[in-house]
Amino acid sequence: MAIIIQEDRFSISKICAELSDKDNVGAIVSFSGHVREFSKDKQLKYLEIEHYPGMTEKALEDIEKKAMKNWDVADIRIVHRVGRLLPKDLIVGVIVSSMHRSNAFKACEFVIDFLKTDAPFWKKEISEDSENWVDERQEDIIKKTNWN
Repeated sequence: MAIIIQEDRFSISKICAELSDKDNVGAIVSFSGHVREFSKDKQLKYLEIEHYPGMTEKALEDIEKKAMKNWDVADIRIVHRVGRLLPKDLIVGVIVSSMHRSNAFKACEFVIDFLKTDAPFWKKEISEDSENWVDERQEDIIKKTNWN
């Protein structure tokens, strides 16, 4: 298990390679989230992501523990970037290894669904003529409640 919050770029494929070297791994499932180029029909110049150190890691650890408890997985890695990100930049990676693909798929989806609603990250979208804090999306709340 590993949770990393950083400003630097990272490689999903490198993390997948690290996890594939471990014993009893038959499946690795990954999710990568990227900065969108447009928001509400406005082209983004960049996205600014802030977090609350300590609180954010704790929230992600809780999500990770729930996934490990609910599915038979070998390892989970969560990497999330903060700071200024440009359109198409990689923001988040969730990588799950397991003996079987079904557990890896379910755990990966669970982690990203809960990360979107329960992890204290704040995102500000900056376009040519405006700056807007990103509100929680109703569809993310619904996805999370579907796990109960």
